[in-house]
Amino acid sequence: MAFVLDASLTASWGLADESSAFTESVLLRLWDETSLVPQIWWYEIRNLLVVNERRQHISPEETARFLRNLAEYPIIVDDARDEGTVLHLARQYKLSFYDASYLALAMRERLPLATLDKALRAAAISAGIPLLA
Repeated sequence: MAFVLDASLTASWGLADESSAFTESVLLRLWDETSLVPQIWWYEIRNLLVVNERRQHISPEETARFLRNLAEYPIIVDDARDEGTVLHLARQYKLSFYDASYLALAMRERLPLATLDKALRAAAISAGIPLLA
């Protein structure tokens, strides 16, 4: 079954101190399942990496290796834009527009959501969206 993957969970695979049994189990699921992400995910991941380079938590070489590895997984970037729905969800659940885009995608595609973000998890539960566990 496919699922919506957010940047917080994706980033955990490239940052050693963020990894957990749960994040590794989601990564393993990508061997057999497809994941959908909104367009903002592409930018968020790269921003998280460059910020961590500046903090000297990872090197540019580690960033490059992580991005090469990430490209091997069946992660589909959804290019649909539904500004009205995303704005509504951001306002309703007090989410960033970025986070609301993950929730909107999960709702539209009727897919479970994989996230580490507490506010996004709470919003998904309130909206009746299943979470990957």
